[in-house]
Amino acid sequence: MSLIKSVSGIRGTIGGKQGDNLTPLDIVKFTTAYTYIIRKKTGKKKLKIIVGRDARLSGELVQGLVVSTLSAMGADVTDIGLATTPTVEIAVVSEKADGGIILTASHNPKQWNALKLLNENGEFISGEEGEELLAVSENIDKFIEYSEISGIGIIKKDTSFLKKHIDLILKCKYVEVSEIKKANFKIVIDSVNSVGGIALPPLLKALGVTEIIELNGEPTGIFAHNPEPIPENLSEISEAVKKHKADLGFVVDPDVDRLAIINEDGTMFGEEYTLVAVADYILSQKKGNTVSNLSSTRALSDITQKYGGNYFASAVGEVNVVKSMKENKAVIGGEGNGGIILPELHYGRDALIGIALFLTHLAKFGKKCSDLRNTYPSYYISKNKISLTKDTNVDEILNNIKEKYISLPDIKVNTIDGVKIDFLTGWVHLRKSNTEPIIRIYAESKSEQEADEFANEIKRFVNEQFTMNNLQ
Repeated sequence: MSLIKSVSGIRGTIGGKQGDNLTPLDIVKFTTAYTYIIRKKTGKKKLKIIVGRDARLSGELVQGLVVSTLSAMGADVTDIGLATTPTVEIAVVSEKADGGIILTASHNPKQWNALKLLNENGEFISGEEGEELLAVSENIDKFIEYSEISGIGIIKKDTSFLKKHIDLILKCKYVEVSEIKKANFKIVIDSVNSVGGIALPPLLKALGVTEIIELNGEPTGIFAHNPEPIPENLSEISEAVKKHKADLGFVVDPDVDRLAIINEDGTMFGEEYTLVAVADYILSQKKGNTVSNLSSTRALSDITQKYGGNYFASAVGEVNVVKSMKENKAVIGGEGNGGIILPELHYGRDALIGIALFLTHLAKFGKKCSDLRNTYPSYYISKNKISLTKDTNVDEILNNIKEKYISLPDIKVNTIDGVKIDFLTGWVHLRKSNTEPIIRIYAESKSEQEADEFANEIKRFVNEQFTMNNLQ
């Protein structure tokens, strides 16, 4: 059981001991600290905060604590109920709110929940703001005074924002509903028993899709399978696409900021290639730069160069990708986990705009989904992880890896986020996860065998470091 504090928010398992897990006391403490830093930043005494959640089992419990704490701090709250992460981000902007809190642990299993914390732009708070929040949360008594009865905030409910989100997508100049209707797609969707079940069907219908086969659409929070949309968890939809002779399938994670695509033959389009395909389409309409994180495929760089743009790599984490996109004036960006960020809509990963853009692209391409996938450079990514103990000195392990490779010829070492080692024919990236107590080890090459070899070489070295640490 864990409590993880990072740029991705405050994430933990429900229950257990305060300070070690996401307990009611921790939820109140971090919500209080968040309200304090937003008030300090804006200079406003009366704040307006948007709150929404995914469908996980602890959602109502956590939402009640968060909303009540915000009110006790004197903030007015708009509770938008079950909502996707990008819908909450859009609601913050459309309501001219001072911030927002999304209650979701994204792809984590049902025992997890989290507070994703937004600023007035509907974007994640910065690393510096996050550090201040943690400092305040550890000294609540020194900073915080709750409102007296005349100053408590008003709580109102408003469930209209999904429609507003879809309306914005329909108005996007890159989304061509007429082309999608003409293609007459049959689509299977897997919403993993969360808010995708209430968001994807109305979106697809608004886009002109009439044949929709729904899997795991009821938002019960009892996930039908591991909710991370990676190939080993997608056998059900793969079989369903073939069984129903569908044109493609879409899978989202519990808060709908990640999108995976299934080809018409049941094979994986590849979560890394969700962003590649959408970027290909956007760059064909508007020349410009792109950004993804260090753990994402080289294929995006290849596609960007094809259109005469420049590709930039950021540290992992949406807040880091967004910062780099703004600095480099990127027209499209995101992460290789199926996260699409279209600045002209908003600066947040959004599976709903990803679906609309991909369907427009596929409709205009005029061939099968697998044929579209085959137009892109083929890279293979080997994704691995090693579980950590509380005593693991991750910084020491990463530094030892850096020292091992930094002086070798024809190898580049990047340390802006963990350690990334670029070989002539591929790369390996090691970093401590923002969302789980693990080291992630991603490796990429043009052959699956070589990608695995790169990863295994590093895994052996890491395991040796673990052994040495345990002997000390």
